[in-house]
Amino acid sequence: MAEQSPEFAGLAALVTGGASGIGLATARLLAARGARVAVLDRVEPDRVEPDRVRPDREAPDMYPVIADVTDDTAVRAAVAEAARMLDGRLDILVNNAGIGAAGTVEDNHDDEWHRVLDVNVLGMVRTTRAALPLLRRAARERGQAAIVNTCSVAAIAGLPQRALYSASKGAVYALTLAMAADHVAEGIRVNCVHPGTADTPWVSRLLEAAPDPAAERAALNARQPMGRLVTADEVAAAIAYLASPLASATTGTALAVDGGMQGLRIRPRTT
Repeated sequence: MAEQSPEFAGLAALVTGGASGIGLATARLLAARGARVAVLDRVEPDRVEPDRVRPDREAPDMYPVIADVTDDTAVRAAVAEAARMLDGRLDILVNNAGIGAAGTVEDNHDDEWHRVLDVNVLGMVRTTRAALPLLRRAARERGQAAIVNTCSVAAIAGLPQRALYSASKGAVYALTLAMAADHVAEGIRVNCVHPGTADTPWVSRLLEAAPDPAAERAALNARQPMGRLVTADEVAAAIAYLASPLASATTGTALAVDGGMQGLRIRPRTT
């Protein structure tokens, strides 16, 4: 039997917010499955932590580019640079860059609202806008291209102390559906993932800032029916599915990776 090519062999991907957490896990998974991957982040490669992406022999098919997604000029330059590194092509865009926010609608001032929406929503707009010509060309040449947005269960479930974050992710969900409708005729599929509370650097910082980090972690674990936080690798696997050519009939879809938060209503666990 002939050996099969890796799932993403010959494809080029750009992952934003790819220097840590879900973005890094996604970039590594796509590269492991055969893709050449550019990683866009605002972190300089020589300043990242040991578990973050760097251009060395451990990840020969991952290429870092530097930009802040709130800067349109920088984003356009970074996407162009990524395309050069990827031999002028781009088949997959993963819009993962985002920031968190805690508090009720009273707790965040206007500047914070503007900042979070600028990163979480307009950051996706800027990157997609810059990447669309490349994605269109990929769709014409290969029959399809894919965009996957990192959304959140907070977009569709009312979570306490997450008013601003939920509003931004609700916008991402609506944006995903609108983009899917706009670009389906061009052969560009647009989907999103809805992670539950994931074990990422941002959640770790929230836990560290809590009065009782152990109790807060236990509460977050208990909030998800599976009884634990979602891992970055689990979210990455969902993103890879939606980005894959094997999902060629899937567009306008939100894939939950939330430990059952979205659909399950179970009795409290007893000890």
